[in-house]
Amino acid sequence: MWFKGGVTKRTAALTLAILQARMSSTRLPGKVMADLVGQPMILRQIERLKRAKRLDQIVVATSTDASDDGLAERLIAEGIGVYRGSLDDVLSRFIGALDQFGPDDTVVRLTADCPLADPELIDATIELFETSDADFTSNVPSRRSYPKGLDVEIIQADVLRLAAQEATAPYHREHVTAFVTQQPERFTITGLEQHASEGEVRWTVDRPDDLDFVRAVYEALYPRKADFTSNNVRVFVQSRPDLWALGGDRRY
Repeated sequence: MWFKGGVTKRTAALTLAILQARMSSTRLPGKVMADLVGQPMILRQIERLKRAKRLDQIVVATSTDASDDGLAERLIAEGIGVYRGSLDDVLSRFIGALDQFGPDDTVVRLTADCPLADPELIDATIELFETSDADFTSNVPSRRSYPKGLDVEIIQADVLRLAAQEATAPYHREHVTAFVTQQPERFTITGLEQHASEGEVRWTVDRPDDLDFVRAVYEALYPRKADFTSNNVRVFVQSRPDLWALGGDRRY
C-alpha cells in the first residue's frame, strides 16, 4: 500500500461507477461489442462489476458520435444507464454522466476494455480511498503491481468537477484524471499495491491477440463458474503454455 498524506476515516459515501466506452478504437474497432461466450464484451464486464459490493450505481459514458449509436441502444435495452457526450473530451463526458446520474460523492473511473475486471480489487481500492481520506486513489500508483486490465481509479466528485473547470490541455481532457495525478503537491493521492509483481501482465483488450486471450479465459472458466476470480484466471493461464506470452506480452 502506498499513500501520500495523512490517514483518517471518511464516512462511506455514495459511489458512482462510470465505465467509459466507444466503438471507434483505433487498434481494434468495435471491441466493446465483441462476442464473449454469447454476449458483448461490455456486458460481460458489467456483469463482473455488479459483483463489487461498494459500487452503488454503474453507468456507461459513451459519445454522441454515430458510431456509438448501436452501443448505446444495446445498453439501454439491457437496462443500463447511458450518458452520451463528447467523443474526445472524455472529462466533460464524465461530468455529464455525474450530472445525469448523481448526485454522488465518489466517482469510480473504469474503461470498457477490461472484461476481466476484479470486483474484490475494486472494493479494496474503494476501501483505501475511504480510509485514507484521499482526493484520488488507484491501484496503479508509482509501481504498477496488478495486471493491465484490472485498473480502477477513484476520485472525489468535487475534485473531478474542479479538474473539469481548470483543465485545458487536450491530454487532461482525454485522460480524465491526469490533471489530478500530475499534481501530487496539490491533491492527496493514495495507491493500492500487492506484493506480487504483475505489472507487465496483460489482461486488457486493445489488439486482436488480447481478444483471443480473454476469449480463451472465458470459454474455459465461465461455463463452470460465471463468477470466476483473478486467481482462477492465474491458475488457468499457468496451465496453458500457449497463452503465457500470447502476442508477445506476459499473460501471467
